[in-house]
Amino acid sequence: MREARAGQQPLLAIEGLHAFYGESHVLHGVDLQVYPGEVVAVLGRNGAGRTTTLKAVMGLMGRAKGSIRLNGAQLLGLAPHDIARHGIGYCPEERGIFASLSCEENLLLPPRLAAGGMGLDQIYALFPNLRERRASPGTRLSGGEQQMLALARILRTGARLLLLDETSEGLAPVIVQAIGRAIRQLRALGFTLVMVEQNFRFAAPLADYFYVMEGGRMVQGFATAQLAAHMDMLHTQLGV
Repeated sequence: MREARAGQQPLLAIEGLHAFYGESHVLHGVDLQVYPGEVVAVLGRNGAGRTTTLKAVMGLMGRAKGSIRLNGAQLLGLAPHDIARHGIGYCPEERGIFASLSCEENLLLPPRLAAGGMGLDQIYALFPNLRERRASPGTRLSGGEQQMLALARILRTGARLLLLDETSEGLAPVIVQAIGRAIRQLRALGFTLVMVEQNFRFAAPLADYFYVMEGGRMVQGFATAQLAAHMDMLHTQLGV
């Protein structure tokens, strides 16, 4: 388990989390702590359990046991819409853009679930591409623009803890750089982010803390200052 910060409680604290797909036991006692205002990267190969961990936080797993606390409040067992009202936003890998709606209509679709949701002007300042494409149908947006839209959409809900699943996957380098800039700005605005990533080169300059998953377990956890000392392990685990 991650060493506690003096005088500070985790915003998100997962302890002994087990999760199941039917009879398949896929998470085996996962522990994870995220402190307010930081970016945490969860690294690992496909099938390691990273996305399942995010889904468990959002109440999207059929069976889960253990503890998932947000600011000390137990989330495990709550319905997904109740978890969202606690100020957690989930950006899944599938994006879920409505093709028949314009970019701006997609942005306006989610309800505000907590105080402090971003307005359109704030979102467009963060993602200038979306301002230019605000009248374009979802089908006309590039993959990178759809990823920006998926991330921007959860900012309107008032979520302050953002769970991002493979944000950079399959995107052009210029779009990856733009999303990286947006994540830095969100961190500067006080947001807390958990990123599931295979792209280590994208995550490395953004994250304050790293977890490495394998076989449904957290096998390593270390701060940015310790990154150089763990490069051999990352090369073995991730092939970076």
